[in-house]
Amino acid sequence: MIYKIKQKVFSLGAKFNIKDEADRDVFIVQGEVFSLGKKLRLMDLEENELVYIEQEFFRFLPLYNIYRHGQIVATVKKKLTLFRTEFMIESSQKNYTMEGNIMAHEYTIFSDDGLVAKISKEWFTFGDTYGVEINDDEDQALILALVIVLDQVCHEG
Repeated sequence: MIYKIKQKVFSLGAKFNIKDEADRDVFIVQGEVFSLGKKLRLMDLEENELVYIEQEFFRFLPLYNIYRHGQIVATVKKKLTLFRTEFMIESSQKNYTMEGNIMAHEYTIFSDDGLVAKISKEWFTFGDTYGVEINDDEDQALILALVIVLDQVCHEG
């Protein structure tokens, strides 16, 4: 499945939609306005929460937890690297790695099964815009949550 994530630059509370390849809204992302650390919800169009993303505050390297129904389903840890971006993701489903070149704006997500998703951040857009191609047999909401964490860590602000 192919998605387009375009954040609104001046949106209070970081609310934006995720669209499919036909440019139809398929998910909503809503951030909390006044919170210590980043807190975001990925919801369906009826605003049912699919996953909740929460940054652990006061950490040397960024760490995010992803929850489903109040239970942690994944922990995303940024690795200390030079000239590239790399994350280690421990999940209740399987473990993933997310890596890429922050300057080239190209990223990939791998699991033990192989390539899971390809992510490309567009250049020179007003607001961050990502193209995300996810294997159909993957947990779409979880993988999209990983892309949101990538953006929060590497491109926010």
